[in-house]
This record gives sequence, C-alpha cells and structure tokens, in this order.
Amino acid sequence: GLLEKTRLYLVKKLLSRLENRKRYHQDFASSTSFHGVHNIVQTRSKTRRALWLLVVMGSLAIVVWQICNRFIYYFSWPTTTSVYVQYVENVEFPAVTFCNLNRFQAHAVTNLRIIFLLWSIMSGVHQKVSVQVNFSQELDNFLLGNQNFSIKEFTREHGFYLNSSTLLECEFFGKPCYPQDFEHVFTEYGNCFTFNHNDLPQKRRVSVSGRGLSLLFDVKQEQFTDDPSLGYIDAGITYVIHSPKELPRFDGLGLSTPVGMHAQVAIHQLKTIIQEYPWGECKPDMKLQHHKIYSTFGCLRECKARYIQDWCGCLPFILPGNGTECDIQKFYTCVYPALYEIDLEGLCTVGTHNSTCPVPCEETDYPTTVTYSSFAGEKAIKFISAKLKKSPEYIRQNLVHIDIKYNDLNYKTTQQQKALTVAELLADVGGQLGLFCGASMITIIELLEYIFTNFCWMCIFLLLKAPEMPQWNLPSQEEPTNKEEKKGIQEC
Repeated sequence: GLLEKTRLYLVKKLLSRLENRKRYHQDFASSTSFHGVHNIVQTRSKTRRALWLLVVMGSLAIVVWQICNRFIYYFSWPTTTSVYVQYVENVEFPAVTFCNLNRFQAHAVTNLRIIFLLWSIMSGVHQKVSVQVNFSQELDNFLLGNQNFSIKEFTREHGFYLNSSTLLECEFFGKPCYPQDFEHVFTEYGNCFTFNHNDLPQKRRVSVSGRGLSLLFDVKQEQFTDDPSLGYIDAGITYVIHSPKELPRFDGLGLSTPVGMHAQVAIHQLKTIIQEYPWGECKPDMKLQHHKIYSTFGCLRECKARYIQDWCGCLPFILPGNGTECDIQKFYTCVYPALYEIDLEGLCTVGTHNSTCPVPCEETDYPTTVTYSSFAGEKAIKFISAKLKKSPEYIRQNLVHIDIKYNDLNYKTTQQQKALTVAELLADVGGQLGLFCGASMITIIELLEYIFTNFCWMCIFLLLKAPEMPQWNLPSQEEPTNKEEKKGIQEC
C-alpha cells in the first residue's frame, strides 16, 4: 500500500545519500564557519587534534555558561533609574485646592455633633468602637425630626464658602484673580475650592521663577467651627498641590497654614515614569470609570464605592458613582461598618501589580519646601488693619497669607528603564558566540541545517527498517455465490 510506495521512493531517491553520510559529516566539519572544528577533522596529529578538541569544547562550555547567565539576568527583569533635569522657558502651574480647617458654619451645627461624626467616618479618623455608644442615642433623636436630611446639601449650604469676604486678596503672576476662578469640590474637609482646575480651556503657566500664586484668606473663626471632642482643634487653611488632571488628596499630602502666619511655598515639578510589569509594578491597561486619568487615589475611591454600593445599595456623595446618595441612617448603620471592613480585610489594596490599584505608569508630583513667618509685623499690621478695617487682634486670629511659586523653571523626570532589552540580550549572546567560537547567525543556520538533515536521515533509516505490512487477501465478490451453489448441490 502507501507504506510500500513510500519505501520504494526513498530507496530510489535517497539510498545513495544514506551511503555517503560519513562523507557528509566530514565535509560539514571542514566547511562550517564554527571556528576550530575544521582543525579537529583535518589535522593528522592526534596530539594536536586532542588539543583543538579541548579548546573547542572549553570555548563551547564558556559560551553556554555566559549565555545562560545572560538569560537568567534578563528574566530577573532588572531595571535602572535615570534622573533628568529639563530647563524650560515656562512651566505649567499646578492645581491648588484650599479648605478651611473649620468646616461648618457655627450657627448651623448647634447641637449637631453627628455631622462631625459622619465626616470623621468618611475620612477614617476614628475607630469603630469609640463612637458607637456615644452617638447612637443622639443619632436616633436626630432622625426623628430630620427624615429627609441630606449631608451633601447641608455641607454645600452651611460649609465653608469662598467669596470676597473670605478671599481678601488673590494674585496670579502679577494679575488679579477672583473667587469665580476657583472650582468647588467636596473632600473630607467639606467644601473646598480648586485654583487652576482641569476644566479650564487653557492651563495657566508661569515664565519667571519666584512668581506664582499669592492669596490672603480670612478663615472667620467666629463663623466657622468644628468639634474639638473629635480632635479638630486647629484653625487655618489646609491645601494640597496636585496635577490639574488628578483629584486633590489630603491624606498625608496636605499642607496647613495656621492663622496669623505667612507661608512661603516653593515647589518644583517631578515626573515619575514606571515600567510595566514584570520590570515595574504598573499596568498600562488600567482605566478608571469615573476619572479621565488613572491614579491610585482615584482607583481606591472607585474600589470603595463599588463595595459600598453592593453592600449598602447607596453611595456617599464624596465617592464617585451614579448611585443613590446614602442618607444619615445608612451612613451610620452600613457605610461606616463597610469602610471599616474594607480596611480590615484589605479588600482595596495599592502598590504592586497584583493589587487592586497598582501604581500608575506615569505621574506628576509637586514636592514642596515651606517656610513660615508671622503675619504681619507691628508697623505692617497697623497698615493692614486700616486698609481692611479690621483690628490687629482680628488679623492675628483670622488671616492667613499663602504664596506658592516655582523655585526654578525646570522639571525633573525620574524614569525607570529596562536594564537589559531584547536587542541588548541578542547583542550579548552574539558577542559571546563571536568571542569564543567565532559563530554568527549564519553558523546557527548551518547547525540547524545539519541537525535537521541528520534527523531526516534517522527517520528514513527507521522507515526502511520497518517490517513489511501483511497482505490481507479479501474474499472476492464471487465467493459467496460459489458457496451458495456448492451448498445447494450438497442439499440436492
């Protein structure tokens, strides 16, 4: 059958090559570009042949060791970090979000300590056990007369506001700015206001170092308050400097300036570029549903929002999402335990590539250097008192002066790079092959051809030595008829 036809074809076409295999091996050893092999084959001296064999085998062993070492190093995913300083004629000014440390108007929160508790819940200030007993009865009493109470609307109406009475002076790069240049945003400090926010058609830029944003706030301590029993005992302005594309994050990053002080804030721009996994810990395909740019802070907010939405069926208004706003009862009975459980169980993690929120592949930070001085001197305070028609005591107890400016017109880039790329790995391997064996890509193709040819010959040899297929003589179509005739004769 087919096996026999294949056997006859191989015997006819390839039998002569099978007989000359030894000569083929010798010709290959004499003509290959793998240095040193032809010296082993062509020399007649056994001593010289042994020496060349030792040299070739030693070089081959070193090549294998070096190549394995380079592959092991490559698959350890090594990185290097480079720092570049780029000087420019002008640089984009960051966004700055300002909040009052006293978050609510005093006349609106009389006997309403539960509001402060709820804000403490959202910022994760207190432990769960420390507030259950103290506020459960007060919460029940409050709910009896405030069935439709909205924390969001209460904060918007009775929180800190920004107008000409709280923002006394504002100047950006020599030009005046006004309260309408700030965008309202909710944070853990209630009503906050962002300068140079992301919705502007053109971002503000500065071109001279030492000039930037200058503000004079009136915190109005008598009008705004917070609950000292929950740990809020300071008065002043807290602010955070961030990229216009990112959300303001006060946790661990916020700066504070107390009343009666002048803060000089010198900033510089730092860009960080991190390699994707496995070289780094970032994931380029990470996207956020409610934020245009990925950040770990925004990712954590969305992660907590998903869990609270699933567990409580509502969302706190400071978390992103389109769910129903949680009422005050849900805040206390569900949102607070949910936040506690998320942190306790580590359901929303950040850092490594396999965490819920890995680090971003590129981010911009604004490291700051802050110096303080009293606002203002004896002679200056008399001048300011006459100008603002405020007493010197009022100025020391309520005014905050903040200057934010670039130290130098440059930005620093910290970039994580691959210590060994694929091209560099191939160059290392090629260098080792060329140094010790004089081999190249052509040599590798020759070796592959040689191995493939010997493999084919081995297959042909095994096929020619295979036993013949037994011939099965199937009965012809006439046999049953003859048998029937014979049977009929016997019956007769």
